[in-house]
Amino acid sequence: MITLLAFIVTLATLIVIHEYGHYRVAVACGVKVLRFSVGFGRVVWRHVRGETEFVICALPLGGYVRMLDEREGDVPAHEAHRAFNRQSLWRRTAIVAAGPLANLALAVLLYASAHWIGVDEAKAVLGSPAPASLAERAGLRSGDWVRSYAADDGDWVELDSLSDLRWQVTQRALVGQPLTLTVTDARGRNPRQVTLELQRLESREVDAALARRIGLGGPYSEPVMGEVKADGPAAQAGLRKGDHVLRVDGAMVADATELRERIRQSAADGVGRAMTWTVERAGQTLDISVRPRATPDGARSVGRIEAYVGAPPEMVKVRHGPIDGLVKGAQRTWDVSALTIRMLGRMLIGEASVRNLSGPLTIADYAGQSVQQGLAYYLGFLALVSVSLGVLNLLPLPMLDGGHLMYYLFEAATGRPVSDLWLARLQRGGVAILLLMMSVALYNDVARLLGLH
Repeated sequence: MITLLAFIVTLATLIVIHEYGHYRVAVACGVKVLRFSVGFGRVVWRHVRGETEFVICALPLGGYVRMLDEREGDVPAHEAHRAFNRQSLWRRTAIVAAGPLANLALAVLLYASAHWIGVDEAKAVLGSPAPASLAERAGLRSGDWVRSYAADDGDWVELDSLSDLRWQVTQRALVGQPLTLTVTDARGRNPRQVTLELQRLESREVDAALARRIGLGGPYSEPVMGEVKADGPAAQAGLRKGDHVLRVDGAMVADATELRERIRQSAADGVGRAMTWTVERAGQTLDISVRPRATPDGARSVGRIEAYVGAPPEMVKVRHGPIDGLVKGAQRTWDVSALTIRMLGRMLIGEASVRNLSGPLTIADYAGQSVQQGLAYYLGFLALVSVSLGVLNLLPLPMLDGGHLMYYLFEAATGRPVSDLWLARLQRGGVAILLLMMSVALYNDVARLLGLH
């Protein structure tokens, strides 16, 4: 129920803001607006205010603003000057561009609001990097605190949290650029520089496989036992909550990430292999034999001990002041917009997988998850979708706002509008492209839910 409600609120907010951008600029330009609609199909709510009818329709997957236009019906002579098609080129351009720009402006405010509210995020102290990953080859190790990164202009920029680090890594990976980091130990001592050679990756998809190749896993967590499920392998072995794991089969354990991986690998052949754990309990050192239970995980088996492994990671409160928060909101909106355009461009030329396209099911799922994490997380998610909607509508595709802007660019260059014949042809092509994109996005949604991606 929370997921459905969050999805409806997300769609309604973004649609209303988008259409309000068109509506507000149209009114400012003197164009008569006949209808402001949220959704398509049968009208379920109607309200007339002034000369505009505001409606909500049964299918809430979009919206539209219907303006007085001689191409769509008879217009009284005394109102002809208020028709959209009679407006100057710059006014028509402003009205069409206002919708996507409203979404981008909303994203700035949403990101800024999330920064003002503040969120609790994991400190950028790393767990064990994945074996043979870029992070391991770069020299990163468990307990490293990543303090800053080198920006494109050469300046060093401080990192607020682990999620901030992951964002910078993802951006550089998708454009094939290395990322240089300043790293210290967990107490902030012994600074050094490391470089993640992200240009070596073939990043066709932003997925778990890309994250594994980079090697930045979860935050650093002490190898301490949490809640132990009764009658599970951990309980049967005699493990207790609070046990600090020092060694497994004589080898030192760096952190909870490494311990969890050893547990998983203990049943790689389909049978749980007994391990000797050396743990510290109430000042005493004990050797305990632990045999994880083999559990199917897709096409292979992994070990499980039915206990929570790892102490909670160290958290930091990420919050910014009014001006700094607004600046960071604008910067994040710009970064996400540029990243979205680059990804779409790479998908178009085959350098990125179309699996990166997401549809309504994924949006609904993430909306529900972000709501449960708190207001600031939901605002950040809403901003991300708002940026995507704004950028998508600016694409030069017929049926989208960007397609109309493309027509106006042709008109500005040639001095004449696109002919009705070509408009009809382009509209049909635009519908076909949009249907194809929607079909691929929906397929990706279903595939993710079924675990096929």
